[in-house]
Amino acid sequence: MRSFLLASTVLAASVAAPAFAEDAPAAPFTISGSATVVTDYRFRGISQTSKHYAAQAGITFAHESGFYVSGWTSTIDDYVAAGSDAEVDLIAGYTKTIDALTVDGGVLYYFYPGAAKTANTDFFEPYASVKYAYGPVTVKGGVTYAPKQKAIGFPHTKDDNLYLYGEVSGSIPDTGISLTGHAGYNKGRSLLTAGLKSYFDWSLTANYTWNKLTFGVSYVDTDIKKGEFTLPNGKQAAKAGVVGSVGIAF
Repeated sequence: MRSFLLASTVLAASVAAPAFAEDAPAAPFTISGSATVVTDYRFRGISQTSKHYAAQAGITFAHESGFYVSGWTSTIDDYVAAGSDAEVDLIAGYTKTIDALTVDGGVLYYFYPGAAKTANTDFFEPYASVKYAYGPVTVKGGVTYAPKQKAIGFPHTKDDNLYLYGEVSGSIPDTGISLTGHAGYNKGRSLLTAGLKSYFDWSLTANYTWNKLTFGVSYVDTDIKKGEFTLPNGKQAAKAGVVGSVGIAF
């Protein structure tokens, strides 16, 4: 009923003043956002929350030219970044779509509020990706590279970090159901990965979208061996597991 009334109102307005409807320019900026609860926050296959729940939220301001700025945050456990209980990602980038091909690139800055002042926790990471859509199927490849910084090395050292990934996703028309397969390769030591020089991660995700709500379930795993990354609570940070999520878009 509400949709019908809204459509009737818009139609009446267009009939009464067609010049305004035709001549009104499209807004050059768009704003979008989301809020999500996940049963475990996995960063490239590794838990950032001791296998516990996390609350996440993000907002994006995009210009019609393709430039955009975003902010995203998630709760984390204090072992991740010297006592901080939140990760804040600040992003600036540019995206362009030509027919079925979309390119995207920018810089992401990881900020950990409340971390110990004596620790180096914040760092930046340029990124780039290309994706191609063929009907309901999309293939994507991407790379991120964090230059040498103390925050991703170990105390009194610097290191760099390279992450390569590929994804295949597809939707089932008229069902709200989509599937995504992901595989990634991480090279370079990082405090976020307990100093492991390299490893693979992969996941399979199924989502169901209803109106503005999205319900998801993922199976996540890595090739990190048992005991190579043990959390303070004794759990294995990179052990295979199922992650659930509920999110809303606005």
